Amino acid sequence: MVSVNNITVEFTGQTLFDNVSFAINPRDCIGLVGKNGAGKSTLLKILCGLQQPTSGQVVMPADYRIGYLPQQMTVADGRSVWDETLQAFAHIHEWERKIEAITQELAERTDYESDDYHRLIVQLNEANDCYHILDGDKREGEAERALIGLGFHRRDLMRPTSEFSGGWRMRIELAKILLQSPQLLLLDEPTNHLDIESIQWLESYLKNYNGALALISHDRAFLDAVTNRTIELLLGKAYDYRVHYSKYVELRRERREQQMAAYENQQRLIEKTEDFIERFRYKATKSNQVQSRIKQLEKIERVEIDDEDTKTLHIKFPPAPRSGQVVVRTKDAGKRYGDQVIFAGANITIERGEKVAFVGRNGEGKTTMLRMIVGNLPFETGEVKIGHNVTTGYYAQNQDEIMDNRITVFDTLDKVAVGDIRPKLRDILGAFLFRGDDVDKKVQVLSGGERSRLAMAKLLLQPYNFLALDEPTNHMDMRSKDVLKKALMKYDGTLLVVSHDREFLDELVSKVYEFRDGRVKEYLGGINEFLRQRKVENMKEIERKTESSQPAASTAPKKAGQQYGKKKDTGRQLRHLQNEIGRLENSIRQHEKAVAEMDAQLAQPDGQTLTDEFFRQYNREKMAIEREMYEWEILHEQYEARKDTEGTGLKG
Repeated sequence: MVSVNNITVEFTGQTLFDNVSFAINPRDCIGLVGKNGAGKSTLLKILCGLQQPTSGQVVMPADYRIGYLPQQMTVADGRSVWDETLQAFAHIHEWERKIEAITQELAERTDYESDDYHRLIVQLNEANDCYHILDGDKREGEAERALIGLGFHRRDLMRPTSEFSGGWRMRIELAKILLQSPQLLLLDEPTNHLDIESIQWLESYLKNYNGALALISHDRAFLDAVTNRTIELLLGKAYDYRVHYSKYVELRRERREQQMAAYENQQRLIEKTEDFIERFRYKATKSNQVQSRIKQLEKIERVEIDDEDTKTLHIKFPPAPRSGQVVVRTKDAGKRYGDQVIFAGANITIERGEKVAFVGRNGEGKTTMLRMIVGNLPFETGEVKIGHNVTTGYYAQNQDEIMDNRITVFDTLDKVAVGDIRPKLRDILGAFLFRGDDVDKKVQVLSGGERSRLAMAKLLLQPYNFLALDEPTNHMDMRSKDVLKKALMKYDGTLLVVSHDREFLDELVSKVYEFRDGRVKEYLGGINEFLRQRKVENMKEIERKTESSQPAASTAPKKAGQQYGKKKDTGRQLRHLQNEIGRLENSIRQHEKAVAEMDAQLAQPDGQTLTDEFFRQYNREKMAIEREMYEWEILHEQYEARKDTEGTGLKG
């Protein structure tokens, strides 16, 4: 268990946290929420020891393993994706080297009966045990599963990391952290650079994770799927809710309503009491009653209402001038980089007033197509036509690269503003939460969320009738995302958005183009309808593969004897697999029982007094469950595959 005890953090006279306390239990999955600037990333840094609080402390067991994924990081160059990922198993490599060294020494010695020789054998056995407990033989398979799940193709694994963008490097680091199986995972915006499929893979992984988890995310669907607890950071305080995000929003609203009702009732009572005291203070006949009311007033425990940060983003896009009926049309469009085809034969039609999403795995060409449509990149094959009277407002994903870090927030807008809008720049910046001295900040000191807001503010300087937005919600907090979504739903122009945020796209778009395997496919309906259709298509694809793998039944009589022999052999193999599966299931139940008993001990108030050996045994039990579950899955897949492929010959 990790205990956060009364931590206070102060920066230049301002208090970020004020005596914040909470505990992280072994299976907690915590979503840290709050507005940009509330201190979420700072709290993660304090938990992993990268930053120290002004006062207070974080207490955890000795040898407690923490994995931390920051928003921005540096990945070492000089290795391939595969070799860099295998760095996660450095501790296993140490055991391998030890086993090799002892084995080599044993091979060179002939004093088989000596104490030293027997000591080496004991050391070799211990090293082998540790190697197998750490699943040393399975590390390459686990590494490949993690990288493929996070969106890498097998052909990418031997490419140097230097060839990949920052988003893909973040995935490498995420894979390394997950493979190390720390007892506490700290993830700061892990979904910012992931596509929908990779987010779904990460969701599935984290749902089954055996350790504790604390993450920052502005993806509501992701938080609901992964977390079972929400800690809100608000104006220096931490509010702890033992529920996922959507339930927390509901409970928080109910809690505030109850506080307001109790506060208003108490204020009415106080007002009546004070009125009585004032009216009868100087009447001798009422002196006893007045004194009684004064004492009653002094004893009242005043109802307090939780502080609330009422600063809200205000976005209202200017009315869109009328454009032609067809805003964008591409015909057989394609793009390649060198010999690699990104996509080909893309036919896209976007009509006036439509709200359209580009979705798909990273690297499939969504941003490339968007940039080609807005004129930042040329088409290599096919053509694109922009409709009559179309004026385009473009929000780029890479704000760090396109903004001038040397100028101020105000000057960023002032450089592009023209005409009557110029006197309104401070009002526009105020609507995007840049107030007072904020407008004089240099762009280089802005957070990711502030840069996003500033880039969005630039879109209000002209009345565009076509908005092309590339990942507009990255770095935006929940409230800002909700405000942006509502503003876009009311926007009367045409919208094209690249996003992986399912909740943001839900009810916003009515048509989806999926970029996949070099092709672009149109889906009518919203994002949830697309996901439903995509799941059906995936199942049909799996069924086709399964059908194609079924061996054709032989009708030749001369093969009957061979088939009978195969049936007997297959029957023996199936029985053997069943026995092994049953053995593993019994063993897993025993380990789960042991873990449950130890969980009960951890839940006791004196849990912090448990010994290091207890925690080592606890981890061994959990690792055994993971190892045997992995073996069970493999055996079960072998059993089902063998039963399916040979099932027709086993009947009767």
